[in-house]
Amino acid sequence: MKFDTAYSLALDEKLSIYDVRELNFDETAAFDSDKDSFLCPNNECRVAFAAGNVLGTFNAKNVNYRRTPHFKNTPSTRHIEGCRYASRKAVAGESEDEREESFPSEFVLTRRQYERKTSALGTEGSAALDPAKTSSNTIGTSHSAGDITPDKTSVFAHPVECYVSNIDDKDKLKHMPLKIGEHTATYWTFFKKIEYLQDNHGLIYWGRIKAIKDYTSSFRIDFEKKVWLDKKPYSVNVYLNKKLIESYRKRKAFLEQIKAAVDSERPLYCFFYGVTPSLKQVPSKKNPEQRFGVFSADIENLDHLIIREAPGLEAAK
Repeated sequence: MKFDTAYSLALDEKLSIYDVRELNFDETAAFDSDKDSFLCPNNECRVAFAAGNVLGTFNAKNVNYRRTPHFKNTPSTRHIEGCRYASRKAVAGESEDEREESFPSEFVLTRRQYERKTSALGTEGSAALDPAKTSSNTIGTSHSAGDITPDKTSVFAHPVECYVSNIDDKDKLKHMPLKIGEHTATYWTFFKKIEYLQDNHGLIYWGRIKAIKDYTSSFRIDFEKKVWLDKKPYSVNVYLNKKLIESYRKRKAFLEQIKAAVDSERPLYCFFYGVTPSLKQVPSKKNPEQRFGVFSADIENLDHLIIREAPGLEAAK
């Protein structure tokens, strides 16, 4: 059985698998999921067993992935009777890695704070249920962990995975609510194909990547689809400033991802939020005196950009 949330013994709180990925790649965080223990998120079940009754992870440390990240039971994981996280046999045709089933209803634009606890164990080696958090060893900034409930996420990859892995179920995407900032809509409405970016501002734009150009001071992501305006097609791109990347807390992981993407022959997609490409006039390389139109934007927050494979989107074409 796979599930999205587990109790972190090191941080003394429940984390989504996407929180774990964030922490693994954060170079400012003293965190390694291989050195942590993840326990059942059910409070009653967790305290019924010793801290060695751990869960496993899937795609917690891979920078690039195709199958949905999750926590999972190991062959030795035990649960109390009636715990909904107990393993069950999959029915015929069911794949445990097929889709993300935990839809956050809100994408929080400020990063979650994680506080490392002083002691990870209660008496006699058992996991403590709700021990007092006395340390202030904080990872991340902006708002307290208490502001994040299982129904919210500050990790962009989570709503993106919900959309990508459920793309074959449009009815679900059209009914699942999502709030970003002051705006609330459905997942289907918030995710907008790049060629239709003129429909509305402030959405999550996505499209298949045509090419990624590596320049001296920036990377440029060119999209395959064009935007039509006044019966004319215009190319679409976004720029990633290399100074922004160098100061990024997940710099190593991000560079690994984008450099692999530059040379990749597999279909890749880019998702981003926070900026809307607009029509700009840029000089031609062959003749700088000539100018041509292109829809372009500069990415301002690397937390809100993802480059990834998305087999479901290919199949849905």
